[in-house]
Amino acid sequence: MLTIGTTVLGVNDVARATAFWCDALGYVPREEGDETWVVLIPQKGEGARLALMLSETPVQQHPRIHLDLYADNQAGEVERLLGLGASQVDWDLYPEDPDFIVLEDPDGNRFCVVDAAA
Repeated sequence: MLTIGTTVLGVNDVARATAFWCDALGYVPREEGDETWVVLIPQKGEGARLALMLSETPVQQHPRIHLDLYADNQAGEVERLLGLGASQVDWDLYPEDPDFIVLEDPDGNRFCVVDAAA
């Protein structure tokens, strides 16, 4: 039987991405990383791991894989993430009544903040 162990994001700057995602998710490095790789884990309790890997691959406008972050207070979390360095995306694929907002991290990786209260 297989299970998903870690989601890996390609980034241009591992240190900057580590700071953003640790602040965004309340994560900490599992162990000291370097300029090419780090694994982040939840600061408290169990949860999904997120690894950041140095990548020179350009960011895709419509990525095939992305993160969905669930928020009880979507508007508040979007504002907080923007304050941490995320950017809003002019997303051309929104449905008529979306329950998600598309943002991108400082490296341009796109992710969604989903309204979990909806």
